[in-house]
Amino acid sequence: MMLVIDVTKGMQTQSAECLVIGQIACQKLIVVLNKIDLLAEGKRQTAIDRMTRKMQKTLENTKFRDAPIIPVAAKPGGPEAPETEAPQGISELIELLKSQISIPTRDPSGPFLMSVDHCFSIKGQGTVMTGTILSGSINLGDNVEIPALKVVKKVKSMQMFHTPVTSAMQGDRLGICVTQFDPKLLERGLVCAPESLHTIHAAIISVEKISYFRGPLQTKAKFHITVGHETVMGRLLFFSPAPDSFDREPMLDSFDFSREYLFQEQYLCKDSMPAVVDSDEVDKQTGQATEGCCPRQQWALVEFEKPITCPQLSLVIGSRLDADIHANACRLAFHGLLLHGLEDKGYAENILPTLKVYKLKHKHGLVERAMDDYSVIGRSLFKKETNIQLFVGLKVHLSTGEQGVIDSAFGQSGKFKVYIPGGLSPESKKILPTAIKKRGRAGHGEAAKQEEGPERTEPAQHVGLSLSFKRYVFDTHKRMVQSP
Repeated sequence: MMLVIDVTKGMQTQSAECLVIGQIACQKLIVVLNKIDLLAEGKRQTAIDRMTRKMQKTLENTKFRDAPIIPVAAKPGGPEAPETEAPQGISELIELLKSQISIPTRDPSGPFLMSVDHCFSIKGQGTVMTGTILSGSINLGDNVEIPALKVVKKVKSMQMFHTPVTSAMQGDRLGICVTQFDPKLLERGLVCAPESLHTIHAAIISVEKISYFRGPLQTKAKFHITVGHETVMGRLLFFSPAPDSFDREPMLDSFDFSREYLFQEQYLCKDSMPAVVDSDEVDKQTGQATEGCCPRQQWALVEFEKPITCPQLSLVIGSRLDADIHANACRLAFHGLLLHGLEDKGYAENILPTLKVYKLKHKHGLVERAMDDYSVIGRSLFKKETNIQLFVGLKVHLSTGEQGVIDSAFGQSGKFKVYIPGGLSPESKKILPTAIKKRGRAGHGEAAKQEEGPERTEPAQHVGLSLSFKRYVFDTHKRMVQSP
């Protein structure tokens, strides 16, 4: 990558965004300080040296910390200057590029895929699509598909650098000529072997936040999602491995539908974790309480506002392109790989229920009193209007150590009966109040009190009740699930 900087201005906001994209997509960088002809000749070298030091400081915390920096004047005198004015430093730049570039190994196997960057018609010939072959190979007379339009055309002729050819392969720059195709229908996009690419309505992507992006990445937020030449709006839902798998080795090129994943209200990173770790508070903010730990890998379900066509494992960049371009802030929010595309238009009903993303729910209440050695009455776990019948059979834990099962509702105020299979321990019985019926006559005021129900002794200390369960986000029945 060449990062071209106006030597009189230095890094601008969009230069910084280009640098971010370079860190995601490239392994090598050359910085080109352009417009050195605008510097006063007597102070030129000093100004170039000063800008070189600034750029070195900018790059020192990136993977391009030792990138070469070269001064040039691509068009001395500006666009209006006569053509006789020779560029400065361009031959040195070409030599530097040649020394830095390595030729990749090319593989002609696999399905043909070409990224088209220009499409135009030539009178009497047909429509020409020019671009770079990303994978596979092609021969004269082959059929190619323009997948976004579901159109298949036969290759009439091909050229590489104005020279007719009969075949081309991965890495080649190529012009393909087809007939009876309107060039206005395709400015940029993909051309491929017929039926080798699919159109997707949603995708599961790996996610890595770009550290320069300010603010959290929230579930349900919309971002501009760029895949190849396409940028569409997408709504995200973030999730991570289950807490006991936070340290698991990342799976970089596939996604496992058989595993369980933990729903996140937002992407987890150090700056999104609360400073004071209160398990209830962390639970609300991030979907789980993990004492400030961040998982080694996180994912998102992206639902596109309009379908896109792209190969698996495409680079994905999420951004907020609606942000003020002149603000001193990075608009690029995250990047990742497209691990699994959802082709079915009815994916929400047909595919998402197989994605086991769950929310961990924790409810806390109190034991009001013991009814007998094997049952207690609980309160403050449910609201008055809650249908407690939905929770019957779920396990609860007493803070005194016993495990119980919700047996039934008790009255109309949200109280409930808990059956304790192992019985209450002697220690618990001492702590817990029991119902004592008042005997004998009572005065007028006392009679009214007695009608309210049995008198309760005050507990020596409160006994807590806790209920924990999973609820799967895409389960159409909204079932509550507990570990065996």
